[in-house]
Amino acid sequence: MLTQAQESLIAATAPVVAEHLDAITQRFYPLMFERYPEVAPLFNQTHQANGGQPRALAAAVLAYVQLRQDPERVHEVLATVVSKHVSLDIRPEQYPIVGECLMAAIGEVLGDAVTPEIADAWGALYEELAGLLIELEEKRYRTFEQQPGGWRGPREFRIAETRQESAVIRSFVLEPTDGGPVAEHLPGQYIGVRLTIDGQPVHRHYSLSALPNGRSVRISVKREDGGVASRHLHDAMAVGDTLELLPPAGELTLVAGDEPLLLASGGVGQTPMLPLARQALAEGRRVVYLHAAQDAEQRAFADELAALAAEHPERLTAVSVQERGDGADHLGRVDRDLLARYLPEGARCYFVGPQGFMSAVDRSLKALGIPDERRHYEHFGPARPLDAA
Repeated sequence: MLTQAQESLIAATAPVVAEHLDAITQRFYPLMFERYPEVAPLFNQTHQANGGQPRALAAAVLAYVQLRQDPERVHEVLATVVSKHVSLDIRPEQYPIVGECLMAAIGEVLGDAVTPEIADAWGALYEELAGLLIELEEKRYRTFEQQPGGWRGPREFRIAETRQESAVIRSFVLEPTDGGPVAEHLPGQYIGVRLTIDGQPVHRHYSLSALPNGRSVRISVKREDGGVASRHLHDAMAVGDTLELLPPAGELTLVAGDEPLLLASGGVGQTPMLPLARQALAEGRRVVYLHAAQDAEQRAFADELAALAAEHPERLTAVSVQERGDGADHLGRVDRDLLARYLPEGARCYFVGPQGFMSAVDRSLKALGIPDERRHYEHFGPARPLDAA
């Protein structure tokens, strides 16, 4: 617990730290990778290069400083961080590494302004945050491990089946090599994947694109030209090959109720929407399923969605949007007018896709009067404000 003097120092210096937080986090990661190269595989280097990871860390630190006196709000804000950490198998012994390097980065950026007393105060604040995250993550690990078919840490799975869903998206059905059952995940969640590429461990997380069945899980991966993990999965892995999975995580899950739903997705953002749609339809809810793709070749799961629509003709409205080519309900991009045309009255809205897509959808839904608590999204890279695009 921070002393009163430390609390006063945090309050006095928080504006200065906030002003320089981007520079601090930009310095933090190279410093940590230099001192502790063994942690580098835990981080997506693309997100490092485009600044997404440093922005996410900065946002989490700022949010904690601002909300730490409100435990309920803190838990809510940190839920996304906890999910990402669970999907990476982050462990308590790794937190001192982060603390050491974060304080070193603060010292480098702010220089002589960081007195020993200020350093001690911010170090104590980090210890407080780390302790809370360790507690929340342990609860997640333990809860999942204790389910039938649950596990902790990496578990080996075998590729049992693959299916090309579009020109760029392929599904992988994965079964545990130990022959045991697979604990249920929540529709909309993602799972941590650990690959070995050129002898080096690589960690990623991918949406679980099918409902739980107790025997296997399905991920559906877009092949990115610059994506180390996605290219490896598409180009080098086949039925019979193995990889490791970590416990499922993620906050993009259905809120209980009977409201109609708008599920809007762009590109590979469709993958969590399929199980969400199946769950909602099984509960008797009305669903508008709106998906945007560049063209027909890149529009995935068309047959699966058509079968689902045939099964629920009264409650599922499937809408396809393409930027070019034939075969879609609408040509162009998702905008306010299109959303207004299909948005059910009183709907709860879920949306996932590229940053620009999500920002446009969020702005449009706000303009259409959908309140914050009925707009649900989750970034599958580092989170950043939707108005940043």
